[in-house]
Amino acid sequence: MMNRHNGTTRAGSRPGLSKTLLGLFVVCAAMAGSAVSAIANSKVVITDNGPVKGIVVHGIHEFLGIPYAAPPVGDLRWTPPEAPAPWVSTLDATKFANHCPQVASFFGIASLTEDCLYLNVFTARTDGRRPVMVWIHGGSLLVGESDSYDPTQLVEDGVVVVTINYRLGLLGFFAEPALDAEPHLLANYGLMDQQFALQWVQRNIAAFGGDPNRVTIFGESAGGLSVLSNLASPTAAGLFQRAIVESGAYGISLGLPTLSEGETAGSAVATALGCTGGGKAAVAACLRSQSVADILGQEASISNVLTIVDGQVLTQQLANAFGSGAFNQVPVIDGSNHDEYRLFVALDFDLLGSPLTAAEYPAVLTATFGAAEPAVIFEYPLSNYPSPDEAFAAAVTDPLFSCPARLADQLMSPFVPTFAYEFNDENAPEVFLPPVSFPYGAAHGSELQYLFKLPQVGFPATLTPAQKQLSDAMIHYWTQFAATGDPNSSFTPLWPQYSSLTDEFQSLVPRRPRSETDFAGDHHCFFWIP
Repeated sequence: MMNRHNGTTRAGSRPGLSKTLLGLFVVCAAMAGSAVSAIANSKVVITDNGPVKGIVVHGIHEFLGIPYAAPPVGDLRWTPPEAPAPWVSTLDATKFANHCPQVASFFGIASLTEDCLYLNVFTARTDGRRPVMVWIHGGSLLVGESDSYDPTQLVEDGVVVVTINYRLGLLGFFAEPALDAEPHLLANYGLMDQQFALQWVQRNIAAFGGDPNRVTIFGESAGGLSVLSNLASPTAAGLFQRAIVESGAYGISLGLPTLSEGETAGSAVATALGCTGGGKAAVAACLRSQSVADILGQEASISNVLTIVDGQVLTQQLANAFGSGAFNQVPVIDGSNHDEYRLFVALDFDLLGSPLTAAEYPAVLTATFGAAEPAVIFEYPLSNYPSPDEAFAAAVTDPLFSCPARLADQLMSPFVPTFAYEFNDENAPEVFLPPVSFPYGAAHGSELQYLFKLPQVGFPATLTPAQKQLSDAMIHYWTQFAATGDPNSSFTPLWPQYSSLTDEFQSLVPRRPRSETDFAGDHHCFFWIP
């Protein structure tokens, strides 16, 4: 019922920031430096490309800025990742490396450097075989970087964590007829990067104390969409044994573009860049000769960046893959936040001038839902909400995030152990945006601070004792799941496995998570997905 090509801002205004931020959430600056207790004789680890030496920070071994692929520059732009050149001298892995090209935004630091395919390993010890968790950052597949997430608390709870960079935007997710005629995998270059990093993990993580047979991929927003895409991707088979999806099901709601649709958009980009005529080889060469800045300049016209059903890396829509069982069948945690879209409403209205008004409410519903507006306004009357902002946020949260997540649970649970959650802390601190006229609640990305140490920029806040108890429970759920494929242990409240018969979710609330059975009613799922 949603029109994915329509904006969600005031009728007649310029497209809002959420047009390019659907599914987005990453923190807005690189990791702030902390007091580091570097140990001079920190262990050297031998990888298949060469030796690396990191640092020890408060007992955690950090190996930062390890290249897992060659820089995708020149003739390697818009080709599958290749192995990096080996090195003989010990690599100084004490600092984060470049992150991938992106424009400056609320949610990421500008970069023009294509040499960005690096990963970071965090481990409490380099012997033994600990479960491995590979973090895929969010950012609408447009912005973000691995170094904004400090996984110390997860590592202290018994896992090895790997965080990765991958190609973004038009450099990472781009279909174009001239490029697609070349004899290589196409379109989903950023997804190929993620899988190439997972191959690196399979070959090397044992040297860092990790178990290559217990790898969990997890990500939030566009990172969650990436996890779902890897679950559906035949080229990711065998690269991981569990998956955690945080707020990633919007890809099911919007639908992924087909190769034909992607190529139509890609041809328009090529034309705008002046790359036309002379045959396919000439067009491809012209595209590869363009500056990063010029390519980034074309991203302003893109409504959403999504993974592409290209026929090889992704062969079908996500819902079709999960409904048929034709996906990488591993245990899954999947969830969403209760008030996801409040973040985007703040960006599109309050932070652009003023809150949404009652008079404007019908028009923004029409801009978002088209001819379905009368039915939506009947389902979400202003009288049921404290403000028009909150009414509109609920009307988009439900079909974009909440109900597609439930649909994914319903589709996957007959095939694999599935554990459904909703992050439900209505008083979660909003550390990325300033206060607005309405409470952010459990907005998009607000659960990240319960799992990671985030940069203390923007509007830092400290979790209350009750929120810290919830954080401890979430961390242990995540790491226990990485260890066993089941989040349950004697240290946390019981989390029932999802079944369509019971429709039971784990509500992540302070102090103690608890079961909820009215998720579908709360989010009007029978209205959106009959």
